[in-house]
Amino acid sequence: MGVPPVGHRAAPVTLIDSDFLAFQEIRAAAGTPNAVFRLKPEDRVAMTGGRIADIRQT
Repeated sequence: MGVPPVGHRAAPVTLIDSDFLAFQEIRAAAGTPNAVFRLKPEDRVAMTGGRIADIRQT
């Protein structure tokens, strides 16, 4: 089951790995495996108020 990126009563802290922005298109879960939608990484940052960070471990 996915966790939707928006619609929470209290907005969660959202960290978005900087490598994420290299993709032209991403898919976000909308609460169930059958409810997935496409969008641009920049749109995900804007809709969640996410903070870009270097999260990936090498």
